[in-house]
Formats: sequence, C-alpha cells, structure tokens
Amino acid sequence: MSGTESEWSRGDRVKAAAKLMVGWVALLWLLEVVDVVSGHALDSLGIVPREPSQLIDIVPAAFIHFGFAHVAANSVPLLVFGFLAALGGIRRFAAVCALIIVADGLGVWLISPAHTNTAGASGLIFGLFGFLLITGFVERRPLGIAVGLLIGAVWGTSILFGLAPTQSGVSWQAHLIGLAAGVGAAFAFRRRGATEQRGALKA
Repeated sequence: MSGTESEWSRGDRVKAAAKLMVGWVALLWLLEVVDVVSGHALDSLGIVPREPSQLIDIVPAAFIHFGFAHVAANSVPLLVFGFLAALGGIRRFAAVCALIIVADGLGVWLISPAHTNTAGASGLIFGLFGFLLITGFVERRPLGIAVGLLIGAVWGTSILFGLAPTQSGVSWQAHLIGLAAGVGAAFAFRRRGATEQRGALKA
C-alpha cells in the first residue's frame, strides 16, 4: 500500500485496521500456544509489583495470558476496540496503544498487591474503551460521539463490573489504570478541528 495515511481511502483504512487487529489477536493466541508447550515459561513475563527487575516486563505483560480461556475472554473486545481505534490512523493508534500499555504496566507495578503476577491484554482493552468512549467528545466529531455512545451501551456494564475490586483473580487495578490511560490518550492524541487549525478568532 503506497502513499501516506492521509491519502488512504476509507477502504484502505478499513483493510489496514482489520489486518492489524486480526494479526494482533492471532499473535496472542500463538504466544499462549508457545507458553503451554514450554510449560508456561512465558508466565514469568507478567508484572510482579515493586521489583525493579520487573520493569522490563511492563510491555511484554500486555501480550501474555494465563491460559486459553484468558486469551479467549480478551480476544473479541480487543479485536473490536482495536479495529475501531485503528480506523483513525495506524500511527495514532500505535501511539495510543503504547501510552496505554506503558502507563498501565507502570501503574500495576506501583499499586498492585505484593506477591502477585499480572499479565493480559485487558488493561489495553479498558484503555481503548476509554479512548473510544470520549475521543469523539474531545474532538467534537459526531461520528466519534456515536461510536463512543454505542460501545458504552454495549460494553459499559461489563467494563464497570471489571472495575469492581471484589473479583478474585482479576486485576481491577490494571483495568482502572488502563481506563484512565485511555482517557488521557484521547486528550494527548486528539485531532484538532479545521477551525482550530486555522486559528479561528471569536469577535
């Protein structure tokens, strides 16, 4: 595919976003296969809080899961949210994901309970949910607002449930920090409207 992202047609953007997210989810499944075959050697790439040596795992942890059921639970929302977010541009999407993954990983490292091991894509999923939920309002784009309202209506209840600190074996800290990072990313990587770009003045 040639040309810059700004020159891509709508169909090009859809194809690029779809290929990216199908590949991303396929990678998660492949890594879990490798983990099982290796006797769960990859589980050590999860984040153990407040151990300096674990800081190198804050990015890999977002790609590692504890069993196929864990991967399956994350696959559909990651595919949907990632696809919708990537439609706004692959470069911006990469920056948004990087911010969410790093912020979420650092937050988990700082505040998760001692002697725990946190891994999985759910922090990124919650981050992309937060990003999609408000980016339309931040940028004042009707289509973005509609997308945010739609995913809020469909996934809002399960997202709120995922923030509950009473669930055993679930890192509500990763979910909460990821959600906050996604909201922050909506502001950090917002696209300015045409009037802002021209420096419009109010009389």
